[in-house]
Amino acid sequence: MEDNFFSNLKRSDFGEDFIWGTSTAAFQIEGSPFADGKKASIWDEFSHKKGKIYKGQNADISCDFYNRYAEDLGLMKSMNIKHFRFSLSWSRILPDGTGKINEAGLDFYDRLIDQCLALGITPWVTLYHWDLPQKLEEKGGWTNREIINWFSEYVKVCVSKFGDRVKNWMVLNEPLVFLGAGHFLGIHAPGRRGVKNFIPAMHHASLCQAIGGRILRDFDQNLNIGTTFSCSYIEAFRDREKDQKAANRVDCLVNRLFLELSLGYGYPFEELAFLKRVEKFYKAEDDDLLKFEFDFIGIQNYTREIVKNAWWIPYLQATNVKAEKRNLQTTEMGWEIYPDGLFHLLKKYNAYPGVKNILVTENGAAFPDQVINGQVNDEERKQYLQQYIAATLKAKKQGVNVNGYFVWSFTDNFEWAEGYNPRFGLVYIDYERQQRIIKNSGLWYRDFLKTSSIQKRTNYQSISFKS
Repeated sequence: MEDNFFSNLKRSDFGEDFIWGTSTAAFQIEGSPFADGKKASIWDEFSHKKGKIYKGQNADISCDFYNRYAEDLGLMKSMNIKHFRFSLSWSRILPDGTGKINEAGLDFYDRLIDQCLALGITPWVTLYHWDLPQKLEEKGGWTNREIINWFSEYVKVCVSKFGDRVKNWMVLNEPLVFLGAGHFLGIHAPGRRGVKNFIPAMHHASLCQAIGGRILRDFDQNLNIGTTFSCSYIEAFRDREKDQKAANRVDCLVNRLFLELSLGYGYPFEELAFLKRVEKFYKAEDDDLLKFEFDFIGIQNYTREIVKNAWWIPYLQATNVKAEKRNLQTTEMGWEIYPDGLFHLLKKYNAYPGVKNILVTENGAAFPDQVINGQVNDEERKQYLQQYIAATLKAKKQGVNVNGYFVWSFTDNFEWAEGYNPRFGLVYIDYERQQRIIKNSGLWYRDFLKTSSIQKRTNYQSISFKS
């Protein structure tokens, strides 16, 4: 991206109605897994199994957001962040997944939502961010078609309780990730493996994605309803037919599948033949059940993937060429820093006739942060965010209907199988003392939201908040 374009970037370039926020997820920040009537989720169960999480860590305390939400929201307000995306914990609200409602769980989210509104922070609620109640997993979880009824019940409880104050809803968070990692590779909860688990779970999640949207719409026609997709810009390793076809297959699975199902395109059997196994789980009414007209889609991008043909890899016959093998700059996750990938993805999704509005609901980076003299000078993260925000503006200036950007994440948190090792936050968490320190990237974001301009080089002094 040209240097003069980057240095002259201003918040006002995006327009007054552009949404600026930050994102989190219940399991990653709340802690208190069995407080006030809550029961185990699949991640509570999985994170306590030996060898599943980095250094045997778990999220029993994490950021202690369940007890410290007021402090964190106050910190958010001080950083000029007026839009907060968070998820609801299904097992905090319906501990068994269905049946008896846990009023204490509802009360917690009542307090959280009311505190957001009192501080002038708009809540954006994700209904499902991967933490299925363990009781439902014992009945087959996402592989059991009954989850349509379980999920419908959960959505109805949530929207009937919070729909008077929450106007912005997301149904699922990144279905490909929780299905691929948790129901094919087994590296995420619930640890299921193989295509025999992936196919039914994929189909049922796709149905729930649309059914959840319809339940929200039936409750209030004026709600702003979306869902979110993980996406990576995919390119072929070489300009050869086999690599190009491999890249197309990966793009189909990673970037297109769940969106196109909601748009009524059906399954891409010609490109991904293994998906034909879904016919075993398909019912006649599913053609209509899979479709829903979302008000927006949330795209969540961190990197790009370079793909080459690999005949020995089942189902996709493709493999990624890691960024480190290409001698490129990466984040601590090993992900290539490639802001133009976000630009290309925004243009790609904008080209779908059925996509009304696009928000970047997650974007961010993990780097090895250090606290030195009470400060976290995370220059790499600050530059990363500036570059990806600039890529978003580039797409907007070329006519893409993108109208929001949420940083992942507000605070450092429990990063699934990676535990507490990668830090994505604008705010540093000292987990032992539960101390919060706004990183330089967070101070920059605060000033950007206030002053409407991005300074290319600014020496910020970190601020710490002790509990």
